[in-house]
Order: sequence, then C-alpha cells, then structure tokens
Amino acid sequence: MRFLVIVPLAASSLLGQQTRVELDTSITKVNFTISDVLHTVHGTFQLTKGDLWFDPTSGKAGGMLVVNGASGHSGSHARDSRMNKNILQSEIYPEITFTPDRIDGKVNLAGHSEFKLHGTFTIHGAAHELTMNVKADINGNRVTAIADFSVPYVQWGLKNPSTLFLRVSDTAPIEINAVGEIKSS
Repeated sequence: MRFLVIVPLAASSLLGQQTRVELDTSITKVNFTISDVLHTVHGTFQLTKGDLWFDPTSGKAGGMLVVNGASGHSGSHARDSRMNKNILQSEIYPEITFTPDRIDGKVNLAGHSEFKLHGTFTIHGAAHELTMNVKADINGNRVTAIADFSVPYVQWGLKNPSTLFLRVSDTAPIEINAVGEIKSS
C-alpha cells in the first residue's frame, strides 16, 4: 500500500521541476552577420556567462546569457574598433544580455526539440522583448543547441555603420551555437 502512495508522490514531485543548463563559454559561439550589396561580414562575440533554467511542464524559464560587448571580432581590427567605439559604445555598455522568461513549445529532456525562447534582450543600455528560435539536442547531460534571431539595431537606437559608399542592412542576424551541460538543481 505504501508503495502505491510513494510512487505518485515521487512522480508529481518531478512535474514542475526546473532543469538547469550551464553553457560552456569556451565552446559556445555567438555569431553575427552584417550584409550589404557587395559583401557580407561575419563575426563572433564571446559569451561570458550562460546559465539558464526552464520548467518543461509550465514553460517558465530564467537565468541569463551575458556577452562581452567589446569582444566583437570580424577579422578587421579597424572595423571592430569602430563597432565597439561608435556603434555598441562598449566602454559605456560593456555587456549584452538575454534573460529568458518562457518557452513556447515542448522541450524534450532527451533527443531533439524545436521551440521558441522568449525573454528580454538588453543592448546599448536598453531592454527589448525578443524571441529566439531554438533547435536543441539533449543526450544524457550534454546539450547542444542552435538559436537564431535578428537584432534590429537601428530601430533599437544604435547607429547604422553605413558609410558613403557602403550601405548595410538595418538588422543583424545572430546565431548562437551553444554547448552545455544539464546540472543538478
């Protein structure tokens, strides 16, 4: 009789339990693309913190992704310096963050999942609502994921890096290639 009572209680305690994911900042890549009619610039930023949690039952999420705003690297020192000084103003706004609040869709705790991760993206000192499209794979405790979204940086008050002869898009596609581990709560 006791066994029948304990099993449902144990099962119900698993419902609503948070799953915590810690991203490996040395492997996770935050990629950006800036395009014009003549060429496309690809670059990366360094993730400095990647701690997330989610409740697979309720869809609630939390934690924070933190990117070093001055770490942008596009292969051109002059372009990167101009981006840090004039566009991102990384001396004043050293961090770019994303704080999730919910997941739309189902996250499988084993195998492949596709879902939307909604939250607040803060760049250049201002917070903006943002939804990432996420494709994730969980194998044991290992998590790999690709998240993509676009930053409408001009609409969000950042300077457009266009010059007299070079006209770039008003948005920057971002792709996060994440590797992490599920941690015990």
